[in-house]
Amino acid sequence: MRDILPDEVELRDAAVREIVAVYRAYGFRRIETPALESLRLLAGSDGGENEKLIFKVMKRGEELEAARRGGEDLADLGLRFDLTVPLARYYAENHARLPDPLKAIQIGPVWRAERPQKGRFRQFTQCDIDVLGLASPLVEIELILATTDALARLGLSGLTVRINDRRLLELVARHCGFPEAAQAAFFIAFDKLDRLGAAGVLAELREGGHDADAVRRFEALLPGLSAAEVSLEGLRAALPGSAEAAWESLATIIATANAEIAAGCRVRFDPTLVRGMGYYTGPIFEIAAPGYASSIAGGGRYDRMIGRLLGREVPASGFSIGFERLISILAERGGMPAREGAAAPQRRVALLVDDGGDVAAAVRAAKALRVEGDLVSLEVRRKNVKKQLDDLVTHGFWGYATLDDATRRPTPKALARREEPRHPQRGPSK
Repeated sequence: MRDILPDEVELRDAAVREIVAVYRAYGFRRIETPALESLRLLAGSDGGENEKLIFKVMKRGEELEAARRGGEDLADLGLRFDLTVPLARYYAENHARLPDPLKAIQIGPVWRAERPQKGRFRQFTQCDIDVLGLASPLVEIELILATTDALARLGLSGLTVRINDRRLLELVARHCGFPEAAQAAFFIAFDKLDRLGAAGVLAELREGGHDADAVRRFEALLPGLSAAEVSLEGLRAALPGSAEAAWESLATIIATANAEIAAGCRVRFDPTLVRGMGYYTGPIFEIAAPGYASSIAGGGRYDRMIGRLLGREVPASGFSIGFERLISILAERGGMPAREGAAAPQRRVALLVDDGGDVAAAVRAAKALRVEGDLVSLEVRRKNVKKQLDDLVTHGFWGYATLDDATRRPTPKALARREEPRHPQRGPSK
């Protein structure tokens, strides 16, 4: 977990404003869920390897003492490791008061007990949109278009949306001979293809005790799946099976989204895309940006999750921006891009007043500058004014003002700049 300095907080706030503006234009609305959820819910959510990374919270008071005496589990709550599992619980408890379908925006911190290393934090922010209550491929089309529009508004171009379907992955598993009980472990290993390469994935499958013939058939199929451009129809012919709805849905999503997607972006079928969460049931997708190895957004359909809580099936699909990765990219590029038609940025001004001076006049003068549109910080003038002005430049102030003894009307002056302040760089969260 880390501290975030003011410049980066401002960058994060600006990015959130732009993202939310785009999502609201698509009909999504903000909701919030608590940081803590039932440990039973979190641990039984098919959250893949994230379930091993839950921060557990111990019982409190007499319940904790009773658990100690009885040798029972000492924890009953956990910090959320994503925003999807809490959303399912939120919908199950509040569906009677929610619109149908629910189009939700969630932006907030999540926690995973990661091994500390560069680019991996134990607390990081996720930025999600989800549609609950609608099974149509229209949902995935809107999720893809809204997310690519939001990223394009932040200055990212040349985006590629990789898309697959968990039903097709199940078809691959059955074609190779992996039994249903082994498919979850097969998907977890397959999901590491980008990191381990084909040899590493095959080695993990062999070491995991999977059927040798199934691994050999998968090894023979893998080059065709990994080709740079895989034809949806070509793979459909090579993998006969009962997944007609999946093929048709993917074809509709790809064709429709590509016709309307932001300029320079595209949607591409990728049969090696897996995504490690066990709760996915249909289309899955990730967004890649040129020049960056890791994806910057990902999501998919999870139709069965809410049904386990509510007692009836509720279709659901969502897309999550990797917010820490996004902020890292924006920081490397020097901040937010200028947008045509946007209001001019407000000037940050320091009003320097003498220690022991006229406090009332200083407050009135600061108020007058704020009325004129400036962001004003009242500060005591130091003995070393030159050093103070240099510090103001370092921390992003445009200029400074002092009180005129005659009129008490300050006139801001621009600060001399040696170089523009830059946002600190940072690594991705996941």
